[in-house]
Amino acid sequence: MKLHLRIVQARQEKGLTQEELAELAGVSARTIQRIESGDSVPRNFTVKAIATALDQSFEQLMREEPVPHFAQTAPVLDDQHFLRMLNLSCFSYMIIPYVHFLIPRHVLKSEPILNRETGLFARKLIREQVSWVVIFHLSLILTLAYNLIVVKMFGNRHLVVSYLWPFFIMYLVNAVIISLNAVRIKNNFKSLNTSNGLLNVG
Repeated sequence: MKLHLRIVQARQEKGLTQEELAELAGVSARTIQRIESGDSVPRNFTVKAIATALDQSFEQLMREEPVPHFAQTAPVLDDQHFLRMLNLSCFSYMIIPYVHFLIPRHVLKSEPILNRETGLFARKLIREQVSWVVIFHLSLILTLAYNLIVVKMFGNRHLVVSYLWPFFIMYLVNAVIISLNAVRIKNNFKSLNTSNGLLNVG
C-alpha cells in the first residue's frame, strides 16, 4: 500500500477529518488533501509530524507492504467506476444548468483516494463543464444582443432568433461532450488493462 493510502487509512481508523489531522500535525488542510490524493510527496519531517498525530511511528507509516497480485486490479476497476460516475453526474446540467458542475465537484472532493492520472482526468471533466456554463450564457447573451440590434435597426421582428435555438444546441453539445468522455474513459482503461495483462473492462 502506498504512503498516501496508508495515511488515509490511519486517519480514518483514528476517526479524524483532514482538517483535524492537519491541526494535530501542524500543517495546512490543503497539504493533507494533496498528500492523501497522491498529488504531493511529503518530506520526511512532514511524514514524522503526521505519524505523531496518528500515534504511529515514522517507520510504520513509511513501511511498504506487499500487495497480493489479485488485488492489483482493484485500483484500476475502482478508478474507472469513479470516473464513470463522475461523468454521469455531469448530466445534471439538464436539470440545473447554471451550477450543475458543483455536483461532479462534490463527487470528486468526496473521493480522496485517487491516483494522479485519475485525479487530473476528473478535474478536466469538471473544467469542461464550467466552460460549457460560460459558453452557454454567452450564447444566450449574444442571441439577446442580436435580437435587440435587429429590432432597433431594422424593425423586423421576423429576423428575431428564438432563444430555444441556442438553448437546445448547447444542451446537445454537452450531451455529445459527456458521451465522448464516456468513450474515452472506457478506451483508456481498456488499454491500461491490456498493457498490464489484466482483464478488460467493458
